[in-house]
Amino acid sequence: MTLAKLYEFELGKAARILVEELFKIKPGEEFVITGDTESDMRVVEATARATFAAGAKPVVIWLASPLGVGKAADSMLPTRTLTASLKEADAWVEFNNQWLLYSTPWDVAMEENKKLRYLCLVGMDTDMMIRCIGRVDYPTLLKFQSKVVELTKKAKKMRITTPAGTDISFKNVSGRPVTLESGYADTSGPHFLSGQIGWAPDFESITGVIAYDGSLVPPIGLLKEPAKLHVKKGKIEKIEGGKEAVQFESWLKSFRDPKMLAMAHVCYGFHPGAKLTGNILEDERVWGCTEWGIGNVGPMYLPPSGKKAASHTDGICLNSSVWLDEVQLTDKGKIVHKELVELARKLGKS
Repeated sequence: MTLAKLYEFELGKAARILVEELFKIKPGEEFVITGDTESDMRVVEATARATFAAGAKPVVIWLASPLGVGKAADSMLPTRTLTASLKEADAWVEFNNQWLLYSTPWDVAMEENKKLRYLCLVGMDTDMMIRCIGRVDYPTLLKFQSKVVELTKKAKKMRITTPAGTDISFKNVSGRPVTLESGYADTSGPHFLSGQIGWAPDFESITGVIAYDGSLVPPIGLLKEPAKLHVKKGKIEKIEGGKEAVQFESWLKSFRDPKMLAMAHVCYGFHPGAKLTGNILEDERVWGCTEWGIGNVGPMYLPPSGKKAASHTDGICLNSSVWLDEVQLTDKGKIVHKELVELARKLGKS
């Protein structure tokens, strides 16, 4: 069997689930599929075929890969043409490896195209498409995540620790969204791969140490050793670690934007099929991890318009122990909350 045919049938099924179940594409809708020259074109093509088979109109936009992500990519993108397409589309799935998320075309599309259904699947490859879309028990995962969201919304204070050295505390803001990434993109606005729950805490209250020990994207990828961020009132005061930590600090400061030293959001990872690969889309959903974003804050976390910054980066803290007020949710990545243990078992995470 040649590599080109590897998982061909399974990929077709996953693409159909994406188009028909998650997007609920309707006949005649115009569906933009974006990728770059680092994308897995098998995923792009399978999605286009599934879209056409569903009676909709696929529009594939294949871009040269920029040398940055978010707004750092703006100068290297066909901004006018891309923006015009996204402003008219009914739905958009992003497979770009150098992501358009938080770029100027993304910002404009989110603000001006109120009907647009967007799903962020940046860096999606064939293997991940099958594991993280084609083989997911969506009803059970949605029930599990919904309960986690309910518990988190009630918590006033939180603490997260990890074996690598994370020990960070913060307060939540009552009424601020706690996003449940169910994988569905059947309503207008931005959506993301299932298995993640995220929110913007009270930024001024975020104090302690965040030790990234999984991956850090951009600019590193998989980490060889932890990068420790000393945070006070939501701002990074010092970064400790080896060569990668030095590289990361230099990258943050290269933007000459003070908001690139500010925490943007915190997330749980709870996808039963996710594994640590260096692809941040999947890494931030590894079961039992927590993820901290830095820089640009999306409108889904801080409505109505978010908080703009020069770029954005996400780092992974593996095997997290999480406390909601005084009640423990996870212990080194394993679910211990009594209301969630059985659902975790059904998802294969006992």
